[in-house]
Amino acid sequence: MVHVATRLRLLRETAGLSQRGLARRVGVSNGTISQIEKGNSDPSVGLLKQILDGLELSIADFFAEASQPRQHIFFKHDEFVDVGSANVQFLQMGPTTSGRQIQFLKEVYAVGASTGHKALVHDGEEAGMVISGVMEVTVGNQRRTLSVGEGYYFDSTTPHSFRNVGKEPCELISACTPPF
Repeated sequence: MVHVATRLRLLRETAGLSQRGLARRVGVSNGTISQIEKGNSDPSVGLLKQILDGLELSIADFFAEASQPRQHIFFKHDEFVDVGSANVQFLQMGPTTSGRQIQFLKEVYAVGASTGHKALVHDGEEAGMVISGVMEVTVGNQRRTLSVGEGYYFDSTTPHSFRNVGKEPCELISACTPPF
């Protein structure tokens, strides 16, 4: 597993940024960056994403320990890497999205699980289809509960969220471009 402190410092230095420069770029104090790099503080997922945005790197790429060869074409079940959280699995095809234009996922939401209270917003487009269970998808002011075989496609700059409103885990197959 990647050690957040070491990896963040290495990426910051590779980008030619001081702690103060990175902090200024992402709108946090340089003390925050320093504490994370020293291993004295673990950033929340939101803060880590904010910092990585300043380094122009996705969370998935940050946690990838080794780059997958660009021509890796076929993937076994154990080559899908979970880049999600406790109640939501985002099983990404391969350990990194580096050099890719599409992020392909199998998403598994536990009963009642969601993408969080705050709507997601990022560059790109997303598409997906429910393969088991039911999923409430909210995009802007539109909300729909989707069941098996139904899907979505939207511009990801519109605030959006996902929530399993069913009585069993919900599974989706999804794609996002550029990778999130």
